[in-house]
Amino acid sequence: MDARERGLWLLVAVALAGDVVTTFLGLRLGLAESNPIARGAIDGWGMAGMFALKGLAVAVAVACRPILDREYRPIVPAALALPWLFAALVNVYSISAAL
Repeated sequence: MDARERGLWLLVAVALAGDVVTTFLGLRLGLAESNPIARGAIDGWGMAGMFALKGLAVAVAVACRPILDREYRPIVPAALALPWLFAALVNVYSISAAL
């Protein structure tokens, strides 16, 4: 794993944390989760459900990573990090609008 890919995996961790923290802050402020799968996990198991869902996504990504040629492997963490970063940014916007 090269430095670029390690950096992207670090970004995955930051994005995951940002998405989870802003999601739960938004829920506490009365906002709703728009993703039906995440909503079901949160409704059924709370924060543990959200972490289980994110953990499953990371586990699938890590399991699929070796299938790719080495030069394409950074796509895997990028594919996790980008949507989670976008979700965290949307959450921040929604929270700021609700305050």
